[in-house]
Amino acid sequence: MRSRTTEWAQTIRCGMALAAMLVLGAAGWAKPAAAMKSAAANSLGTTAGTTAEQDLQRGSDQSQTDSEDDKENGSGLQIETKKLPTTYLQGPYHAEFHVKGNYVPMLHWAVVEGKLPPGIGLQQDGLLKGEARQTGEFDFVIAVSDRSQPPQEVRRGFEIKVVDAITVEWKVPAHVNGNRIDGSVEVSNSTMDDVDLTYDVKAVAENGRATEIGYQHFPLTKGTMGMTLPFGDTLPNGAYQLNVSVEGAIAGKKVFYRKQLQAPGPLHVAVGP
Repeated sequence: MRSRTTEWAQTIRCGMALAAMLVLGAAGWAKPAAAMKSAAANSLGTTAGTTAEQDLQRGSDQSQTDSEDDKENGSGLQIETKKLPTTYLQGPYHAEFHVKGNYVPMLHWAVVEGKLPPGIGLQQDGLLKGEARQTGEFDFVIAVSDRSQPPQEVRRGFEIKVVDAITVEWKVPAHVNGNRIDGSVEVSNSTMDDVDLTYDVKAVAENGRATEIGYQHFPLTKGTMGMTLPFGDTLPNGAYQLNVSVEGAIAGKKVFYRKQLQAPGPLHVAVGP
């Protein structure tokens, strides 16, 4: 029979073993919990980092878009006018340049290359004004600058085409038809006014005698293009030089136009067998 002292010793050892088991169990459970907590923290950090990167990229994209919009909208001085209207000889001309963008007011305009049509000038406020005195196509470069420091300056090339106010061209060239000389011309009015027109065709013989074979006097309406005017008549035997004259005047403006055509060579009329 064991003594009471031995029984107490065994009880104490059992208690110590149980306590050790509880401590080990708690430590075992603590490691998975810590691992789960660490994983959750890492996941949160990764998500936060990804969100921050996405926000940064979105901000970069927006800045790029804003920059492109500014570029498209023109943050600086730009010449908005791209083309100038055609005009006609001695016709009143009025065209104004326009700008856009950010600039300091009080602009200065100048022709820096080429030349304007004679009779048309550029004012410092960007206004083209005058009356062309010469036909043709005139190319030039315009520069505009503002009052900023240093000043902004931009340039652009332009063209002004100056056409004849009144034109006359052959439609059916003058030709001999038996004992006749016949033909027709086309006349046009490029002006913004009705023109008092006189149309006259003369056949001039070798001896200098002129025979009128076509004549009309009427108002040629503004903008009329390619109106047909015939001529023709019987003539005696001989060689004739044919001359076409078109004269026009604009009432109240003291403007006068004259155009002429001439057959390239003598026209021979032969009557009889």
